[in-house]
Amino acid sequence: MTRRPPTLSDVARRAGVSYATADRVVNGRAGVSEKATRSVHAAIEALGYVRNVAAANLSQQRVYRFAIVLPAGSNAFFRRVRDLFAEAASRLLPDRISLSIESVEAFDAEALTTRMAALAAARVDGVAVVASDDPQTAAAIAALRARDIPVLTLVSDVPGSQRNAYVGIDNVVAGRTVGRLIRMAHGGRKGRVLPVVGALSAHDHAERLSGMREVIGGAFEIAPVVEGRDRFELVETLVGKALAEDPAITAIYSAGAGNAGLVRVLDALPPGSARPYAFLHELVPHSRRALEEGLIDVIIDQRPEEEVARVIEYLTLLADRRELLRTDPIVPTIFVRENLPQTRADALEQAG
Repeated sequence: MTRRPPTLSDVARRAGVSYATADRVVNGRAGVSEKATRSVHAAIEALGYVRNVAAANLSQQRVYRFAIVLPAGSNAFFRRVRDLFAEAASRLLPDRISLSIESVEAFDAEALTTRMAALAAARVDGVAVVASDDPQTAAAIAALRARDIPVLTLVSDVPGSQRNAYVGIDNVVAGRTVGRLIRMAHGGRKGRVLPVVGALSAHDHAERLSGMREVIGGAFEIAPVVEGRDRFELVETLVGKALAEDPAITAIYSAGAGNAGLVRVLDALPPGSARPYAFLHELVPHSRRALEEGLIDVIIDQRPEEEVARVIEYLTLLADRRELLRTDPIVPTIFVRENLPQTRADALEQAG
């Protein structure tokens, strides 16, 4: 005969407390004495009780309220991420998950911390945030955690903070990969690399450049870093100026966004002139077109669909006070012109 699993009533009976008290302890609610809490936890361990999270949430009519904080602006990658979260939000409503998608100006630590303080006051069930690595942001994360609100850093980590987990690629490894590709493209020749970032205060951008420098070594010179604030018009101006003033540049590594401006500079080079090798991040419409047209050489894509899925999975587990089953970095995809995936329009045309 199969033994039935222990119930919360069994836990309450063994601990010598009421069902309501056992329920409060198991679901992490306040108002229980330390002695009763210890008794309930001892009963749980002795009986091997496993909380049925789905049943508990259903009985409490619980709705998860998660907030996703993304940079505002013209960044095509974050527009894609925002669209993916919006699609997920409508799909997750029957599962009693409410996603609020917030926007703050990129690289504005004050605006970001103000928004995070409002989320702490609203007592949401979890927050995922794209943030710069600075003391203000770390303090805002600590304030959320002090209210027992789980926090995930997304795309760019804040490693010295109290965040619960990071969701994204290993940016040092991504930079090292680009460094290896730069060496391969030059075929043993020396070169000069122009780095382009949104801001060096962005942890992911700084890590990518660090990884690249580790691999290319002394055979390559590094031109002064362009900080384009992820704004395509600023990137266009600064990269155009750098190429005009420094003809020795043989490769460009754009570790941030604003790449529509970079593509416009490369497209405007005089016919017959030598184009620098170009390595970009994120497969978005303008970078795809540039790769197809031979204006750039490689795209490193961090698979935003996987990032969005992991954020929802992690926040749900953390809100239920369960352990994360995996926290390994997402493995990016390297795209060249020959292995680009079909677009939706191409797939529909072939199906027709």
